[in-house]
Amino acid sequence: MSDWLTAQEVMEQLRLKPQTLYAYVSRGLIEARADGADSRRRLYRAADIDRLKHRKARGRRPAAIAEDAISWGEPVLASTITTVARGTLWYRGRDAAILAETGKLEDVARLLWDCGTQRFPPLFTLVPDGTVLQRVFAVVGARAAIDPAMAGRTKKALYLEAASVLDSLVDAIAGRPGQGPIHARLARAWGCEDEGADLIRRALVLLADHELNASAFAVRVAASTRASLAACVLTGLAALSGPLHGGMARRVLALMREAEREGIQPALAERLAAGTAVPGFGHPLYPDGDPRAAALLRAFQPPPLYAQLRSAVSALTGEEPNIDFALTAMAARLRLTEEAPFLIFAAARCAGWIAHALEQNETGRLIRPRARYTGPEPGSAPFP
Repeated sequence: MSDWLTAQEVMEQLRLKPQTLYAYVSRGLIEARADGADSRRRLYRAADIDRLKHRKARGRRPAAIAEDAISWGEPVLASTITTVARGTLWYRGRDAAILAETGKLEDVARLLWDCGTQRFPPLFTLVPDGTVLQRVFAVVGARAAIDPAMAGRTKKALYLEAASVLDSLVDAIAGRPGQGPIHARLARAWGCEDEGADLIRRALVLLADHELNASAFAVRVAASTRASLAACVLTGLAALSGPLHGGMARRVLALMREAEREGIQPALAERLAAGTAVPGFGHPLYPDGDPRAAALLRAFQPPPLYAQLRSAVSALTGEEPNIDFALTAMAARLRLTEEAPFLIFAAARCAGWIAHALEQNETGRLIRPRARYTGPEPGSAPFP
């Protein structure tokens, strides 16, 4: 089946009238592009059509709608921060890949927080001993235990606190307080200032936010209770630590080690035979390739094994690298530690988490979904 369908094919499959098809496109439910063979025609993404067919088959019962929405489904809440549209990541209407060419994380944080040119004074954090991950969770956790809740506080006060929380997190990663741009502080701490500072800067900008991902949603739930910004960031860190989110880089690294030990083809064949996805490749929101990965990979030459694996996966599956592969390849190029991809991810995404917390706080609404109970009929189970 083709990845793109004609209007006639779409209308036949979904049983739509032309005006309904155009309405779906305008609402962002179906992606459309010009037909390269005939500029007067439009083509429509087949994956969007399949999703709508599935939705129709399930019916429009509220429970079915809610269940579909929670896993890569339709948007469940309004936000002005970030969106993915036309294969591009947008921060408040600005292309993240273009911002990454010259921007710093601090600039993007101000954009996401919608705080204009607010200046933030430097902060000196007391960084405890321990591994880097222990330091990160300890510093943010300590602040979560004492920082005031967001309720009833001015925007200026929250912006200053937001900057200090981000600064504390970066200090914990670096292992000591520091001044200057965040990317420079991290590069200095990791001993890769010459080549690494600019690459880290790009990665931080590209990873600053990604719409309503698992950690951002967790942050918004915490923020809806009026928890402190530090508590919200701690919630985000907890979600990010999972192997299907910020921990994905470790799975990419495991694949690379297997490829180095056994060869690329055997490493890939084992996964494909088991029907499992190749870590670091493909993304549900980017059928044509992750633009964040493309933007980062353009900025450096990946190590040979990474380049060879990328070519092999593309030839075997047609999938393009995602940001997890690009970030892991960058860390390998700079000879950073295994934890570095997660730490870069956390430092960057902290800016986005705070943006979501601030926006959710402004709504004044508590996020409290209902569960669809599937257990025994109430009253039918005998007492033990």
